[in-house]
Amino acid sequence: MSAPQNLTAVLLVVLATVAVGGYGLRSRSTPDFYVASRTVSPLRNAAAVSGEYLSAASYLGIAGLVVAYGSTMLWYGIGYTAGYLVLLVLVAAPLRRSGAYTVSDFAEARLGSLGVRRVATVFVVVIGWLYQVPQLQGAGLALHTTLGAPPWAGAVLVSAVVLVSVIAGGMRSVTLVQAFQFWLKLAALAVPAIALLLVWRGAWHPAGTSAVAAAHTAPVRDDGGHQMYSLYSLMVATFLGAMGLPHVIARFYTNPDGRGARRTTVGVLGLLGVFYLLPEVYGGLGRLFAPGLAEGNRVDTVVLLLPGRLVPGAVGQLLTAMVVAGAFAAFLSTCSGLALSVAAVLSQDVVGGDVRGFRKASAVAVVAPCAIALLLSESGVSVAHEIGLVFSVAASTFCPLLVLGIWWRRLTAPGAVSGMLVGGGSALASAVLTLLGVGGPGWTGTLLAEPAAWSVPAAFLTMVGVSLATRSRVPAGASVMLARLHVPEELVAGGVDHSAAEGDRSSRDHSRPSRHPHR
Repeated sequence: MSAPQNLTAVLLVVLATVAVGGYGLRSRSTPDFYVASRTVSPLRNAAAVSGEYLSAASYLGIAGLVVAYGSTMLWYGIGYTAGYLVLLVLVAAPLRRSGAYTVSDFAEARLGSLGVRRVATVFVVVIGWLYQVPQLQGAGLALHTTLGAPPWAGAVLVSAVVLVSVIAGGMRSVTLVQAFQFWLKLAALAVPAIALLLVWRGAWHPAGTSAVAAAHTAPVRDDGGHQMYSLYSLMVATFLGAMGLPHVIARFYTNPDGRGARRTTVGVLGLLGVFYLLPEVYGGLGRLFAPGLAEGNRVDTVVLLLPGRLVPGAVGQLLTAMVVAGAFAAFLSTCSGLALSVAAVLSQDVVGGDVRGFRKASAVAVVAPCAIALLLSESGVSVAHEIGLVFSVAASTFCPLLVLGIWWRRLTAPGAVSGMLVGGGSALASAVLTLLGVGGPGWTGTLLAEPAAWSVPAAFLTMVGVSLATRSRVPAGASVMLARLHVPEELVAGGVDHSAAEGDRSSRDHSRPSRHPHR
């Protein structure tokens, strides 16, 4: 493996990210920084959503898990994609019609409670930081594996580039960067995959290649017959977790209207469906030709090392450099979206909500997870499993809040708070205990490692039960708010999008976005 080519690839990605992000210097108003003034087209938004969604877990983690554990791990890619189908059907258009800037805005607007807003804000920050930490750890692993750099170097480099992009132009800047990085990631993974498939099928014989399949028996994932439970729990987490990820939800506020949000989601389904064919290629070929790459704590290095293993020489070095470039694009795009979503809620709830406050909050949103990533030692848990735990937390908090908030008039503030605390709190505790190595191979360890199967139902049942017990707390304007969420924009007030109009007024006076966007 050649360090100069890999270093050049990383530097080119960084320079391209900064250059494309320079477009965001045109951002001046508050709506520009929060929602790109709600002017992002469905196609560009679909590429941007896909760019920020395809994180280290998708780019590095899935292939490694397939090599280590076999075809069961294919459900990660299926679940990550299918989650957008659920989002399309239940959430996308109504969420855009709410006129919110953040999920915290939606929570307060729907339930008329500052307490609900504060709880939602805490979970946005927690989920955002939990999601960023494995990205930064993955960046450190990638630089260490391909360049021999110290593990902290990747986290620091990614954090610095993300901070510049977010502070420079907020959502407008990050949207263009993420759309660009999606296509970069797709090409960087697809071209080497095609080359490896040609080697496998015998259509290409680069000098020195020894394409001989190695016998490999995948280890059993658990010893207690719990694999079926783990699979179903993984499906619940990935199917329902996408709609609870703050950085994904925030992207739907940037569409011009609800129809644009739906078109964006359909586009995302298509783009993800194409992308998730590629990690499976690396995983399958890795099991055939290089199963030893997934031994020990090296699961997440399979994609980085496989091209050089199967295609020696200069061509293999070039293919490896492409994969490294795509990996760094994955770290940068996901961390940018996460930092943006965390900065948005911190800005509104802590430091004022204007452009200056947003930039201050951005520094906290980037520096804090970087510090956590540097302080935490390696957990021994794969990146994909770490992200799966975050999906469980997201599915146990914002999924019930959004689904019931959009489709059930009798949801109350006490019910929403109780459900988020019960579901999200239990899933978060399970994630922390799993990362600390608590549980072991029995049922206790399995339930902690895959909590979604019980934490998500607990959240829904708690929200419904407490809401029914507090019927008198149903917001007075609940019916009006639900009508706003479900009636197409062209049928409301002659087709005028009041939330966009409010954003335009806000952009003229650079004032703080309203905490009650529906009013």
